[in-house]
Parts: sequence; structure tokens; C-alpha cells
Amino acid sequence: MNIRPSTGFSSPSPSFGPRSVVVLMSGGVDSSVTAWLLKKEGWHVAGLTMRIPGQDGGSSRSCCGRDAAEVALSLSIPHYIADLEEEFRESVISPFVESYLAGETPNPCADCNAGLKFGRLWDAVEEAFGPVSLATGHYARVLRSGGGCALARGKDVSKDQSYFLYGIRRDRLPNLFLPLGDRSKEEVRELAREAKLSVAEKRESMEICFAGEGDYRRIIGDGSSRPGLIVDERGAPLGTHGGVSNFTVGQRKGLGIASREGLYVLGIDGEKNLVVVGPRERAFRRMVRAEETNVLLPDLLVPGAALFGKTRSRGEPVALTVLECEGGGLIVRFEEPHFAPAPGQRLVVYDKEGRVAGGGVIRRRKEEEEWTA
Repeated sequence: MNIRPSTGFSSPSPSFGPRSVVVLMSGGVDSSVTAWLLKKEGWHVAGLTMRIPGQDGGSSRSCCGRDAAEVALSLSIPHYIADLEEEFRESVISPFVESYLAGETPNPCADCNAGLKFGRLWDAVEEAFGPVSLATGHYARVLRSGGGCALARGKDVSKDQSYFLYGIRRDRLPNLFLPLGDRSKEEVRELAREAKLSVAEKRESMEICFAGEGDYRRIIGDGSSRPGLIVDERGAPLGTHGGVSNFTVGQRKGLGIASREGLYVLGIDGEKNLVVVGPRERAFRRMVRAEETNVLLPDLLVPGAALFGKTRSRGEPVALTVLECEGGGLIVRFEEPHFAPAPGQRLVVYDKEGRVAGGGVIRRRKEEEEWTA
């Protein structure tokens, strides 16, 4: 992994020491305002932009680096580029493709945050510059009290991104800063205008970063269009599909099968190339299992604990009870049946104050998904 000064811009020389912070700058409004706010608060700020594969996983994206460098120049802070194309393909794109082909619903943002952005990249930053804090423009909070730190939901719950950040190592939290966690998107836009940032009116991207505006299935390749059967829970064929990557658990539209009550995707078997459908009520689950867990509040995430959780980024966490949490596994039982938890997505657990207790990747045992055709 190579970290170098950005070219074509006359950035000041770096000065890393007490109250130094590296801001991960994507070239968007949120990270730009983050850098501006921290500089206003007296921090020694440097900007760092990840150079990752661009649209369709091909050549690297350069527009975001230019925007970030221009903002850094206007703020008189140094700006660097981290060349992460190889690492990004290895730790984000490859698992994304494998997960879809296995019939799962991957979450590449969570993978990138846990393994790359707040993992290998942070390690490389400290190797290059020494111990420094890291900051991003995520809408989440790090609560500091009594010598401890906790990751928590953002104040603006409609923008909260704590779901995607649950995988950060607990020992990183004291050195992580999320200045936008107490603000709304509208407030951040207004701050960008106040600071006269060149990206103040830049459109917000809702796409997967490495897919651009294109269809992510093009990244998956030929495996995404392998025809197969759509079956009911007993394995009886009901129709055909054009590739399991076109479906996710809980999906209703696009099945191409007429039904008076409506059919929903209940499961996907990538190995057998089957999409299993059934009535909506069969998509609900009370018990959800997760693996590869990251525990942020070990005193809370214990068997019998009454907490809250969700299996998708949107929506409010709902009541659950922790059944098991050991050996990298987590099993919870939701108080009310929970609609369509999809393998590959994340189960994230919170306390009543909105602090993240931990989370993991949703899995289902093979014996729970034995369908034939």
C-alpha cells in the first residue's frame, strides 16, 4: 500500500504531532466539511483520499481525488493519495462477487470499513506518519465518558451510518472522530456554503462506490446470468430465473411468476442455482444467527441481554434478546417476527441509548435451507 502526496497541487508540508488528525476525504460534501470543522477546532489536519477501482471495478477513479485535493488546497492542509486498488479488489470486490454467486446479499460498505478503511489503511497511515487520529464524514458518533468510548447512532436517524461501522475495532474508537454525528445533512450543506467549499452543491452518490452509476451485476460477470429454477419450499419448479444475483431474500418484484397472494424470495441456494419462493408470512424469522462478529460493548452483549437490533441499514432497531455470543458467533431472538433477514447482510445490535454493542454477518445453517428441484 502506497501513500503519497497528491500531484498537481501545491499542498503544505505535513506536520504531525499532538492534535494531529488525518481526514479520509472522498471529494464529497461530508468529508470536506469534516476537514474544515476540525481545522476550525485547532487540529493539525491532513487529507487522505483512497484511490480505488472505478466504475465496474476497472480503472481507478480520479475525479474524487481531484475534488478532495482542491478542497484541501483551499483549506491550506496537506493532501495525500493512498493507492488501494489491489487491496480493494482483494478485500471488497472479490468477497462481494463471491457472496452474490453464493446466493447471499453482501454489504461491501461494511466490508470496506471493517477490513480496509479502519483496518489496513489506518495501519498504513500510522506506519507512514506515526500515531495519529482518524476522522471521516460518517453520520455516527463516538461517545466518550469515564475514560471509555462507544460507537453510537447519529443524531439524525434518517442519515445514521453506524450500521456500516460496527466492524471497527474497539481499541480504535478513542482515536476516531466523527464530527458530523450530531448534525443533519441540511446543516452540513449549510456549513459547506459558509466555508465556501467548492463541493458545497455536489450531488450525493447513492451508488456502490466501485460500480459508479452502472449495474453492479456487470462486476460479477458471467456467473450472474446463469439460468436456473425458481421453486417452492418443497422444491417444486414454478418458473426460471436468469441468475441468482438478481435476487435477495424478501424480494417480491421481478419474479415473473403469477400468484394471487403474491410470492416472496425465501431463500437462495447458489450451489444448486435455485431461488426459493413462498408466501410473505414464511419470510419472517424470530431467530437470527450471525458469524464473524465484532463486539464493541462486551459487558452488554451477553446471553439473556435485552437489546435492540436490525438486519438492514434503514429503519429503527427493534427489541431482541441475545441467546448466544461466543466463539465469533451471535444468535438473537427478536421479540416480534422479523421480515426477511438476508444471509450476507449484517445483524447489528444496539442498547437503548443507541450505542453499538456489536454485530456480525448473517448466516443460516445448511440444514435450514435444504431445497430440491
